[in-house]
Amino acid sequence: MSTTAHAPSATVLRPSDLPCHDRGGGAATTPLVGPAIGAQGFITGITSFCPGAAIPFHSHNCEESVMLLEGEAMLDVDGRAPVRLQPLDTTWLPPGLSHRFRNLSDHAPMKILWIYARTDATRTLTDSGETRPITAEHPR
Repeated sequence: MSTTAHAPSATVLRPSDLPCHDRGGGAATTPLVGPAIGAQGFITGITSFCPGAAIPFHSHNCEESVMLLEGEAMLDVDGRAPVRLQPLDTTWLPPGLSHRFRNLSDHAPMKILWIYARTDATRTLTDSGETRPITAEHPR
């Protein structure tokens, strides 16, 4: 008797139908692609920032790419001059590089799409050294 493994099928995700998780400090994340739907090589999500919000400096155990979807944003990278981002600007960040994103507007939200190059991606806060899996922050 032979057995065949069930292969994951294509999935369409509608962020408006998915849960959003409060990250504190005026940021909230909607997880998109991840192990829960069968992804084996990367994870993605959207993070929204309230006016004036900034996330703390942190780094990851893998490459990260971020695209500014809407709003006015600044990318701060440890040891470098801040870079102002325009919608659709896309960043690439290597593992271990301390960085953060912040909303420059005091009246409008900001939104980013992020992609981590591993399903077991982690976030390490620069100030405290605390490390957590990205997926643990976004239960499904």
